Amino acid sequence: MKVAWFSAGVTSAVATYYAINEYDDVTPVFIETGSHHPDNERFINECEEWFRCKIQTIQHKDLQNIYDVFKHKQFINSPYGAPCTALLKKQVRMQFEDKHKIDNQFFGFEYEPKEIQRATRFKRDYQYTNALFPLINKKLNKKDCIDILEDNEIGLPMMYKLGYSNNNCIGCVKGGMGYFNKIRIDFPEVFNKTAKLERELGASCINGVFLDELDPNRGRMSKPLVESCGVFCDS
Repeated sequence: MKVAWFSAGVTSAVATYYAINEYDDVTPVFIETGSHHPDNERFINECEEWFRCKIQTIQHKDLQNIYDVFKHKQFINSPYGAPCTALLKKQVRMQFEDKHKIDNQFFGFEYEPKEIQRATRFKRDYQYTNALFPLINKKLNKKDCIDILEDNEIGLPMMYKLGYSNNNCIGCVKGGMGYFNKIRIDFPEVFNKTAKLERELGASCINGVFLDELDPNRGRMSKPLVESCGVFCDS
């Protein structure tokens, strides 16, 4: 068995396509966090038609979304990372690995200096995955992936259309001031829910400021607003 980790982002979608079409016995797997944009369902369905196979969805058996994690752990973010990545993605991925004999794992690292460096570290730190990087091998970056999806008449995920550089959870706590000020505009209910939870827990996602005190004019709005959240926590 080989696994292509599909995150519902443009790079993982194209990487998964090439993995399925160039290798035998590849299963695309999506880790549901319960906090993605509803448009993900449409994007997943279109990708399944393109891949000509179903995408297997796995999810934490107890924690259904990022807010469940924050309440469970009693904090939102820290210098060592966010607990949602560790519990909703890393733990779920490791449990899946324990249940299956996996020969290779495919990832959507793109052909870009920073991503190539990440891929190199990844292969060093997680040798057991026998990781393969289709996009790096084919010298494809995110723009190339967007073009490939559009050429195949697959609509981009809504978060990209709204101007976000990744299809992370809405209100990803790895974001900074500029990111959350955009969330405030695009998803006020998410902004307010996160701000309320910050006060309940006495912990903020942005170091030194609570969201209900965040100046609407603070932060840079240029891309990338927040880094991609992968199945391995390597922040």
